[in-house]
Amino acid sequence: MDVGAVFPGQGAQKVGMLADVAAAEPSVGRRFEEASDAVSFDLKTIVRHGPAEELNKTAVTQPALLTASFALFELWTRRGGAAPALVAGHSLGEYSALAAAGVLEFAAAVRLVHERGKLMQAAVALGEGAMTAVIGLDDERVAACCESVAGVVTPANYNAQGQVVIAGEAAAVSAAAAACAKAGARRTVPLDVSVPSHCALMAPAGQRLAELLRDAPFAPARVPVVQNVNAEATKDADVIRENLVRQLVSPVLWAASVRAMAAAGVHTLVECGPGNVLAGLARRIDRSLVVRGIGDLDGLRAALAPA
Repeated sequence: MDVGAVFPGQGAQKVGMLADVAAAEPSVGRRFEEASDAVSFDLKTIVRHGPAEELNKTAVTQPALLTASFALFELWTRRGGAAPALVAGHSLGEYSALAAAGVLEFAAAVRLVHERGKLMQAAVALGEGAMTAVIGLDDERVAACCESVAGVVTPANYNAQGQVVIAGEAAAVSAAAAACAKAGARRTVPLDVSVPSHCALMAPAGQRLAELLRDAPFAPARVPVVQNVNAEATKDADVIRENLVRQLVSPVLWAASVRAMAAAGVHTLVECGPGNVLAGLARRIDRSLVVRGIGDLDGLRAALAPA
C-alpha cells in the first residue's frame, strides 16, 4: 500500500482554478458542464470568471470544489497515476473522496453538496457565526480555552500539530481566540467564511441532511474512505452515511486521518484539488510523507512523471 488520494475543503477555491489544466484536458470542462446541469445554474462560468463573491457562497463553493477535485482525480487515474489504496477528504472534501471511491455517482454528489451548502447557510444567519485558526497552541489548551468562555464555541478542525480551527457564535469565537492568545498561541487568524462549520450551530441542518443522505444512492466504497469524524477507514455505505451526518456538527480529525493513512502503509499523498493546503498540513503531520499536488498542469505533469 503506498498511495492515498486526499481532497481539500472550502477555502481552496479561487476564480480561474484549473484553468491551465482545463485548457489542456477537455474532460475537465465537460465535468463542469455536467455539474452546471446538475445544479441548474452556470457553475462553469462562475468558476472561470467569478465574481469571487459568488464563488465563495457556500452553496456554490461546495459543488465547484467537488467538481474540480473529482475532475483532477479522474484525470490522474486516466493518465496512468497510481490507484489509491485509501482516500480521504477534508470537510467538504470528504464528499469528493466518496465520489472518487464510487460511493456516490458524480452528478448525485454535486447535487448533494449544493443542497448541503444551502442547508448550512440557512442554519446560521450571516455574521452570527465565525471561525478562527489558532496557531501554536496544543489541542487540549485550545479546547480548554473554548470551554472557558460563554456561548457556543468548540474546536472544528484538528488540522495539524499546533493548528486548530475553532467555530461557533461570533462573540464566543472572538472571546475564545483572545483566551488562546493569552494562553500562548502564536497567532489567531479569523477565517473568511460564510458559515461556522463543524459545530453545534449546524445542528438545525442535521435532520434535513440526514434525509438527503438517506435518499441519495450510496454504494459500498471501491476504496476504503478515512472519515473525518473518527479517522477510521470504511467501505460500508451505511456507516459512511451515518458519519456524514455526525460530520456536520463534529470536528474534522484531519491530523489523525493523515496519521491513519500513513500507519496503513501510505507513503505518498496525491492532493486532488486546487492549491496546496493539504500538502502543507501533511508536512506538519508526518514529514516522511511525499505529497504531490495536481491542481495545476505543472504539478500534474510532475506527479505523473516516472520516478
